[in-house]
Amino acid sequence: MFRVPTSVLDLAPVVPVVVIEDAADAVPLAQALVAGGLPAIEVTLRTPAALDAIREIAGAVPDAVVGAGTVLTAGQVTECVAAGARFLVSPGWTDALLAALTAAGVPFLPGVSTVSEVVALLERGVREMKFFPAQAAGGTAYLKSLAGPLPQARFCPTGGIGPDNAPEYLALPNVGCVGGTWMLPADAVAARDWARVESLARAAANLRDAGGTCR
Repeated sequence: MFRVPTSVLDLAPVVPVVVIEDAADAVPLAQALVAGGLPAIEVTLRTPAALDAIREIAGAVPDAVVGAGTVLTAGQVTECVAAGARFLVSPGWTDALLAALTAAGVPFLPGVSTVSEVVALLERGVREMKFFPAQAAGGTAYLKSLAGPLPQARFCPTGGIGPDNAPEYLALPNVGCVGGTWMLPADAVAARDWARVESLARAAANLRDAGGTCR
């Protein structure tokens, strides 16, 4: 039986946000990411292959902590957990979706982009969130401004983040990790160049040191 993580934010400095078109690529892609030091893998529900990809990774890559992203409905919550997802990520939240996420029994990161959304989640006992779309919603300056009045909230910023600005986010005390796609360039995935993916993942894993604190 796999171990459910207590917090997604503490697994690695970067969570790869993965769009898988062919489930046959899921296992070698996940193995490359894990070998590079990025065990937490968010497979987004943007393709028909997503659930099969989650199922393949969960069954064949024991060192991976595979999760599901772009979770929008209670039905998707159920399907993803049944497929083996060990965490869930949504771009936003409603009370109905939050109830389903809470009942799922795995960690989850509901998406926020405003102070009111953060306060509403804190009121409901949720302290770990996805900040999305990070750059468009105010970036590091916005997150810095939240740290004072809302120090209990911790974030995984995603959206517009790459190797150049990830260290700035990781240096913030209220950021546990960031999400991104840059270690999975489309041409490398299309060519099944898993060695290149592993190399880029390893560089991303080392951003913890470049970014200062990453709790």
